[in-house]
Amino acid sequence: MVKIKFILVFLLFAQFSNAQELNARVSIVTTRVGNNVNRNVFTTLQTALNNFLNNRKWTNESYQSVEKIDCNFLLNLESTDDQNVYKGSLTVQAARPVFNTSYVSPIVNYKDDDVAFKYIEFQQLDFNDKRVTGTDALASNLTAVFAYYANVIIGFDYASFSPHGGDAYFQKAQNIVNNAPDGRYISGWKPFDGIRNRYWLMENMSNSRYSVMHDVYYNYYRLGMDKLYEDETKARSEMMNVLNILDNFNKDNPNTMINQFFFQGRFTELGNIFAKAAPQDKSHAMELLKRLDITNANKYDDLLK
Repeated sequence: MVKIKFILVFLLFAQFSNAQELNARVSIVTTRVGNNVNRNVFTTLQTALNNFLNNRKWTNESYQSVEKIDCNFLLNLESTDDQNVYKGSLTVQAARPVFNTSYVSPIVNYKDDDVAFKYIEFQQLDFNDKRVTGTDALASNLTAVFAYYANVIIGFDYASFSPHGGDAYFQKAQNIVNNAPDGRYISGWKPFDGIRNRYWLMENMSNSRYSVMHDVYYNYYRLGMDKLYEDETKARSEMMNVLNILDNFNKDNPNTMINQFFFQGRFTELGNIFAKAAPQDKSHAMELLKRLDITNANKYDDLLK
């Protein structure tokens, strides 16, 4: 496959397998769900979602077990006025191993506040790439949201290994957006649903005007993170170049979702990397990071002091 194989010695002797792509862990929080609901429903749903993500083939590639993408999905639910209908938030996190280390770098860290669906215990979780919406829009929305993020995770993982490597999976996510369910409670699929949602993330990644963001992910990981073990100074220089690219991108395209998406969950990593830089480079990195990642500006003061 396109990916660089990390554990080379192991893979030389590993048996060829057709393992699925994700090593996903789904957790459901129901503290905001009313007491009149059978709690067994959520245990069943959690198991069903874990099986949906982990047992389905999302690509045509063959993955070894060591290549599976570690990811977490935290679904925080509350009741609605409709029976068997829930809404809430979904926090999606995925990590990518860094070459020749035991460290994993966050590649997706995003909270989606527009999740709504209908679920009846033991219902089958169906999803069809070609027909995203079934007869019940709210029931379809559950699998549409999880399938969307499965493709997003795979897309960014591939993008970090080869230039534009994730395009096929971003296109699959875009297809889900284009054919997403519509109806009461359902939100996050349309441009008018907000400025930070599923629509805008894929719009940014498919917009040719923003194509430099594909370079950002590849350069940050393959030319930066994966080279730290080999030549830390050169790798840090490549990562500084990424910050400069992002700074120019943000000046030309202020307030885009993808710029903020890149920085989410990454401030500690960036702080630790540039804390070891030469004083002049550290100062420049701090200036850029505080401008690009405003939410964590004060934290960079502490990490890069």
